[in-house]
Amino acid sequence: MSRAGTITRRLALLGAAGVAGGLVFGFYYTEPFRVNRRLGSGLQKGQHMLTPYVRIDRDGVTIITPRADLGQGAYSIQAALVAEELDIAWNDIKVDPGAPSSVYYNARVIREGLPVAATNGRLDSIAEIISDGVGRFLGLQLTGGSSTVADSCNKLRLAGAAAREVLLRAAETQTGIARDKLVTRDGAVIVPGGRALSYASLAEIAATIAVPTDVKLRDERDWRYLGKPMQRIDMVAKCTGTATFGIDIRLPGMVYATVCANPNLGGALRSYDDSLAAKARGVLKIVPVKGGVGVIADNTWRAFQAAKLIKFEWGKAPYPASSAAMFRKVKASFVPKRRDSRCKNEGDVDAALAGAKVIKAEYRVPYLAHAPLEPMNAVVQLKDGRLDIWTGTQIPAFLVKTAREMTGLAADDVHVHAQLCGGSFGRRLEDDYVRQGIELAMAYQGHPIKMTWTREEDMTHDFPRPLAVARMRGAAKDRQVDAYDLAIASPSVVASQFGRLSLSIPGPDMAIVAGAWDQPFRIPHYRVTGYRVPELVPVSSWRSVGASGNAFMHECFLDELIHAAGADPLQERRRLCSHGPSSEVLKAIGEMSDWGRDLGPNRGRGLAFTLSFGVPVAEVVEVTATPDGERRIITIDRVCVAAEVGKVLDPDNLKNQVEGAVIWALGHAMNAELTFADGKAVQTNYHQYEGMRLHQAPRIEVKALETTGLAHIRGIGEPAVPPAAPALANAIFAATGIRARRLPLISHDKIRFV
Repeated sequence: MSRAGTITRRLALLGAAGVAGGLVFGFYYTEPFRVNRRLGSGLQKGQHMLTPYVRIDRDGVTIITPRADLGQGAYSIQAALVAEELDIAWNDIKVDPGAPSSVYYNARVIREGLPVAATNGRLDSIAEIISDGVGRFLGLQLTGGSSTVADSCNKLRLAGAAAREVLLRAAETQTGIARDKLVTRDGAVIVPGGRALSYASLAEIAATIAVPTDVKLRDERDWRYLGKPMQRIDMVAKCTGTATFGIDIRLPGMVYATVCANPNLGGALRSYDDSLAAKARGVLKIVPVKGGVGVIADNTWRAFQAAKLIKFEWGKAPYPASSAAMFRKVKASFVPKRRDSRCKNEGDVDAALAGAKVIKAEYRVPYLAHAPLEPMNAVVQLKDGRLDIWTGTQIPAFLVKTAREMTGLAADDVHVHAQLCGGSFGRRLEDDYVRQGIELAMAYQGHPIKMTWTREEDMTHDFPRPLAVARMRGAAKDRQVDAYDLAIASPSVVASQFGRLSLSIPGPDMAIVAGAWDQPFRIPHYRVTGYRVPELVPVSSWRSVGASGNAFMHECFLDELIHAAGADPLQERRRLCSHGPSSEVLKAIGEMSDWGRDLGPNRGRGLAFTLSFGVPVAEVVEVTATPDGERRIITIDRVCVAAEVGKVLDPDNLKNQVEGAVIWALGHAMNAELTFADGKAVQTNYHQYEGMRLHQAPRIEVKALETTGLAHIRGIGEPAVPPAAPALANAIFAATGIRARRLPLISHDKIRFV
């Protein structure tokens, strides 16, 4: 039987002893008794846990959805995976993110950091096993890397199937009717004659039944929900404005707060004068926090206004004061002692370039802010030895650890209530804002404190995507790309981000070269080297992480080499491609875009391909370049996207995710950068950090391939980001002859957008 068809020893089951007052069976690996007690500690009378993903009470079934919903529909797809096997009606589904627990560890997100290309089938399987072991050992409950579906697909389906089987056996025990005479439908077991026994009525008996170890999954042909368009569970609430995000939390006796911290990130607070702020209307208390000051008031606006009255003397930042100085540090890192990785080194690059006409270039990408619409916020209450935290987060288990370290409380006394997030793009992988909320709660106990950052605080205290510089050399031979030498220098996201979580990750940081070293092109002489820049501004994961900038640099220079060879950008990529699914994606994008058709004067078409997060994606951008003196006014007319995701579980949401990724990526490629002067971020709000405007949005066409099937299922929220910027830059070159080697594109004097 296939790995997906049974619960194997690697996916062990918990029995009825797991949770007091109910049944728990599901997947666990470390510290089972502590984990199970935590899962069951919040159960009310009459509630039963049927696997860590299913809770039943008299009102019906609640599906636990432990991966954060950041707007990508994570709650809906997790619920559908369980519901498909559990056999409950879509309209009856209720979801709850659940209590943080290592039982919800994420293995797939670890896989992306290993130096094994997704195209290497044998080693990829080994990498999957290693990442599963590491994720299990660390109890890494984390949402990121488009890993929710890839990591959870089998786990959630098996959890639903196991719960359904136990309920069927409970019905057999209650009625005396043989198991093979019973069926399930819409949250009930149906006995011969049509009588329905609700799952809720069977849960207590189910708690006494041994868990089966041979659970079978439904055949894809029998799916009711998966593979078809599904209305998202939160659709009505979000359309009517009734959805509750972290920033919407209201509790009795609540007070409100904001924080001002040193804009020189990592710098100290030397002194402050809060005499005026302390007298401001509504102010309840002013509290020192790490690196800054918090103001507690009777509403958020008054906290904001009082904070403006505080006079600060800030310590200097530990990094160079300006963006120009930081880029000099990056360029100085192309030296042997800073070499971090060389996982791609095929042929003999130096020999091939020695006797060739060498093409050289230097590309660069800037810092980018996360800038989610919902700024960082948390509601925190410390009362009678219990700490409660309400916030949108991608790392709920880490927040428990943080809270315990700060307060000295036991794990059972720390309760994290994960909320819907109004965007993140990686920002809520951090705990800095929650730490501030905990500091305030410790200083003002007994009341729930709603701590909200101003937009300016949010922009200037981000952990941005790192800046990077790439240096390339290459050559063509016999009208083909023959040699490609790519060196990328960037600060380490892994060292910076995981260091803040007190985790040390050994080995190279594959994010420095992601989206470059692992591309499926068989260039005869091909080398990719990563150089780790000493830490500058603290950085973090940004949507598609290293591939977001590296794809621009890798694909644009590949386009330069193809142009020098006199070859066609699509045909040469297909000739070089050594990976079947990627080749099919390139074929599909050619058909979608009608590649080769003349677009007419002042128009151009650009292609880019990137394999990231195991997903090959090709994009074609069409532009119109209208002459305006020495400048060209660029209009983005059309974008085509082809991707191989293994299996599409919700075609509507996939299309939405791809369209959103394209708009996000193009807007940043056009306009956005985070720059520094005097040690501080210059851009403080959206008027200085523009995304794509509504009138600039192109027509977007999406095609998802499913040639690799359910066994190779992947996420799509991030992989569609990397190819967009290079496809746009390549289109501008095709239309104008202007080769853009830095982002944002508006930094070029001759390029403007309308």
